Amino acid sequence: MDISVVIPLLNEEESLHELHDWIAKVMQSNRFLYELIFIDDGSTDTSWSVIEELSVKNKSVKGLRFQKNYGKSQALDAGFGLAQGRVVITMDADLQDSPDEIPELYRLITEDNFDLISGWKRKRYDNVVTKNIPSKLFNWAARKTSGLKLHDFNCGLKAYKNEVVKAVRVSGEMHRYIPVLAKNEGFNRIDEKIVQHQARKYGITKFGMDRFINGFLDLITISFLSKFGKRPMHFFGLWGTLMFIFGFLSAFYIGVMKIYHLSAGVKTILVTSNPWFYIALTSMILGTLLFLAGFLGELVIKSNPQQKHYKIREQLNF
Repeated sequence: MDISVVIPLLNEEESLHELHDWIAKVMQSNRFLYELIFIDDGSTDTSWSVIEELSVKNKSVKGLRFQKNYGKSQALDAGFGLAQGRVVITMDADLQDSPDEIPELYRLITEDNFDLISGWKRKRYDNVVTKNIPSKLFNWAARKTSGLKLHDFNCGLKAYKNEVVKAVRVSGEMHRYIPVLAKNEGFNRIDEKIVQHQARKYGITKFGMDRFINGFLDLITISFLSKFGKRPMHFFGLWGTLMFIFGFLSAFYIGVMKIYHLSAGVKTILVTSNPWFYIALTSMILGTLLFLAGFLGELVIKSNPQQKHYKIREQLNF
């Protein structure tokens, strides 16, 4: 199979027929052998009925229906696990991503041997204040943190080698950082392509301003996980040891000076009246707790199985 198109969706009943026909036309004109995987992330409209109808008309259409709304990351993770195509392409279901980009994305992966190509919506048709400006700030922070020189991390239109999507595990709200996750797994041939962005034709956006706040929090999380996710003792153990040593040496110094002053007959305050005593004691306690946190983190990593955080209600054509 040449291409797997993975499309997560939530309440997009109006756009699905048009999107399917557009993708099918592109695939047929380029003679691609393909599968079109729709992941219904708990829609409350008739989206699943539309997918059922399309799957009867076109056997290349496959569907997953979640028990409830789990989020875009979980939908992509489920689609990635089932994708069979040599190249896996993701796009949104709202018709803002153009299927006409598929042939060139496919060529960049298969002929130019890129591991991942991320779309860049250089010209956007979103609200400037609520989406464009926050998006620019978010992407700037992501570039600085990750080291990847991409302009649009959150673009839904991306292309991957199949082995890339099988290697990354997308959970929580980490779909924004799949290029970073891929880089952490050793896939370094990552680039971007300017893609056409279209104004939303049906419905309303499913994302509000809160996604940018969550995005920055996720950025901090993934930055930490990329460095210490598989070796938490290197972070917590280091800082715990340094804090304990600082506290121990401070307490030792206080004790030595107390003994010296007593032996010299110099009047001195009680050890418990010295504020440095409490600083030293707190440092030793915090150091011990940080060290234990690192140790427990190592145990969790070694004992925690890779669990799926979603439940599939129905499948079509798998």
